[in-house]
Amino acid sequence: ISAECPMQLEDFPMDAHACPLKFGSYAYPVSEVVYTWTQGAAKSVVVAEDGSRLNQYHLIGQTAGTEDIHTSRGQYTVMMAHFYLKRKIGYFVIQTYMPCFMTVILSQVSFWLNRESVPARTVFGVTTVLTMTTLSISARNSLPKVAYATAMDWFIAVCYAFVFSALIE
Repeated sequence: ISAECPMQLEDFPMDAHACPLKFGSYAYPVSEVVYTWTQGAAKSVVVAEDGSRLNQYHLIGQTAGTEDIHTSRGQYTVMMAHFYLKRKIGYFVIQTYMPCFMTVILSQVSFWLNRESVPARTVFGVTTVLTMTTLSISARNSLPKVAYATAMDWFIAVCYAFVFSALIE
C-alpha cells in the first residue's frame, strides 16, 4: 500500500497531523460488496510496537470507520483508518533552537565590552549575524519546501532581529 499524508506545516516543528488511509472498491457497489471491520471499528486497527518505527513522529493513536460514498455510478463503501502523529521535537531543539538561542546570548556580550573597543564589538556583531545566517539556511534545508513561514522560520527571524539589532547598536 502506498499512501500519502497531507500536512500543514505552519506549526513546524511543533506540529501534529491526522493521516487518513482509505481503501475500498469502486468496481463493486454496495449492492454487491459491503466492507466492515471484522472486530468492530475500535479494535480492528492494530499497530505493532516494533513495526511502527517513525523517526520523526510519535504515533499518538488511530481511529477506524467506514464511509458510504455516493457517485453518479452508484454507492460504494470505503473503509477508513486515521493515524494521529505528533512530531518529535528533540532533534530541532538541539540542531536549531539551542544554537539560535546561544547565538542571541553571544550577540549581547558586545554590550558588556568597552565602548571604545569598536573592533571587538564589530567582530562580535558580524560573527553572530553570519552564524544566524548559517543556522537559518541549514534549518530551512531540513524541512520540505513550502510557500509559507513556519514556526521555526518565525523563531529564527526574531533571533536574527535581536542579533542584528545588537550589531547596529
